[in-house]
Amino acid sequence: MRLPGTRYQEQGWEQVRKLLGHCSLQTFAACSPARLLDSPDALAEKLVDTLAEYVDLTAQALQECARSSRAESPANSYGESALELSLSLLYELQARPSDWEALCAAVAGEHRKIGAFWATPGGDAILRKKVNDMYAGLRDKVDSDNYQAACGRSCSPNKIYAYRMLDTAYSDIARIFGAWREHAQQVAAILGREVAAMPIEVRQMRSIGACKAEWVLRWSESLERFGGGAGPLHTKSKRFANLKNSPDKIGAMLAEIGDYEELSSNRDRDWLHDAGEAANWLEDLWRVADNAVEGADSRILPAPESEDGDDAGEGPDPDPAPHDAPQAASYDSAVALSLSLPPRFMELAWAVQDHGSWSARALTAYSLPVRLAVYLKMLGGLDDSYPGEWLDPATGELPTMQQLAVLDQISLPTLRKRRDAAIASLLEAVP
Repeated sequence: MRLPGTRYQEQGWEQVRKLLGHCSLQTFAACSPARLLDSPDALAEKLVDTLAEYVDLTAQALQECARSSRAESPANSYGESALELSLSLLYELQARPSDWEALCAAVAGEHRKIGAFWATPGGDAILRKKVNDMYAGLRDKVDSDNYQAACGRSCSPNKIYAYRMLDTAYSDIARIFGAWREHAQQVAAILGREVAAMPIEVRQMRSIGACKAEWVLRWSESLERFGGGAGPLHTKSKRFANLKNSPDKIGAMLAEIGDYEELSSNRDRDWLHDAGEAANWLEDLWRVADNAVEGADSRILPAPESEDGDDAGEGPDPDPAPHDAPQAASYDSAVALSLSLPPRFMELAWAVQDHGSWSARALTAYSLPVRLAVYLKMLGGLDDSYPGEWLDPATGELPTMQQLAVLDQISLPTLRKRRDAAIASLLEAVP
């Protein structure tokens, strides 16, 4: 989710949260949480010192893991990494000591109940949870302040939370719509009518701005019936009390998210103003992508060796034939959006394949999600040879099997069967 001025509301937040939690545990291993258990008066006197020490040690731990895949993973669509956002939020904490004081109070409260929990089995998980809660609240405070500065409109941290809830609601509705056959009854509950064929709304909802407020209300109401527990707008919590009976407010907030995402969708295309530079940039991009795909193909199945030991792939092809890329299948961008993937994910992932490679020709009968499932099985989710267009921006890895199944509009067991059949086809094609 993107809103004016916000930086911590996109899928990459999970990597930021995990990175801060990991480094905080390293800090507390060197600086025991027992130091936070003084009486309130004493704690107030040393609050600044303990916070400064925590910030210094955690910043050092962050810098030490700066080259890790998690630290380098993209954290938002503005190009900031998980490391950059982690350091930024850490320094925001130093400027907001009340959040640190709340963490100290939470640690002290847990200590009163069960003693020195950080020194017991499972204690790290409790401590990490306290840290996660602190940063979860802090990110909404920072983003709400920046939203107000960018828009000139009032915005509380709780409203940022409400925006995020609606963004999550849209993603789940889009996911359900994308697999409408498997969720026909829930789709009917959301639309308020029987569903006997593909609803037109499945095609129409291509962005959050096209999501209707009444769908969100019915989606929330349907969750308990379909095994998801009480929906966020139908719990006893008063957090969303001002939205429960206000479809107009919900609609306005959905439209605002959609409008800003559309407005900022060309944020990285300034190079288009210089056609010459753009051409050079694209040429470099395609060359790198081609090399990366070729590397991935060669790692899946090496070229067979000839009887005299020389690589069969060396030298001219005795019967050269052009290998034009087959026509790409048509994929619905709404399905990719429902998985928090870029709307053109499938189109771009298809485009960077080396369609003339041996493995691509062997898999020509299989869809792109099945091909990616083959790579996932044989090379794993992360490999240096993968083009960036194949990766989920939130994780920096290939989409999961669950995501690939939704992208292919098939069930997970069916995807597994087709993947295994594709791998068998590759093995049978070896001369």
